[in-house]
Amino acid sequence: MSEDRNDAYTAPDGGATPTPAAAEERLPRLEAELAETKDRLLRALAETENVRRRAERERADASKYGAVALAKDLLNVADNLRRALDSLPLEQAADERTRNLLQGVAATERELLAAFERHGIRRIDPVGERFDHNLHQAIFEVESTGQPPGTVVQVLQPGYVMHDRLLRPAMVGVAKGESRPPADGPRIDEIV
Repeated sequence: MSEDRNDAYTAPDGGATPTPAAAEERLPRLEAELAETKDRLLRALAETENVRRRAERERADASKYGAVALAKDLLNVADNLRRALDSLPLEQAADERTRNLLQGVAATERELLAAFERHGIRRIDPVGERFDHNLHQAIFEVESTGQPPGTVVQVLQPGYVMHDRLLRPAMVGVAKGESRPPADGPRIDEIV
């Protein structure tokens, strides 16, 4: 026998298989490759799961907020219906035709607001509430209202939110803090 016969065994198909000593030398390298492959597989699975979750979240957001542009466009319609109703109260309508017209406009406004509610859109009409810069836009301050400073005392235009997103802030007038008389003692401009 030759010395080559000790290092490798020739299989019947002509291929050589390593001897146990050669296999033991390759084992740590193969284990390292296996660990690296497992790590890459786990990372790929985690990335796939993250992509799936992100796509699911985006799909839910698209379903929930997909009509934001349409809703914003319809806010002016709701405002105009309210202006029409405020321009002539039903009690002041002179004839039956005018009363019927006002009742039709009121019914249209109710239906529009009901449709808004069904789709998660609600009106912000914050009179008497504390001013919240996340939902309100202060247009002016009002003195001597008898309300605590920072309280909404007048709404010029109602705001709207869709689920938890602001569509339009409410434009409001806010109670101003009462001016206080100067305290006893020197004023800043007297010291300088």
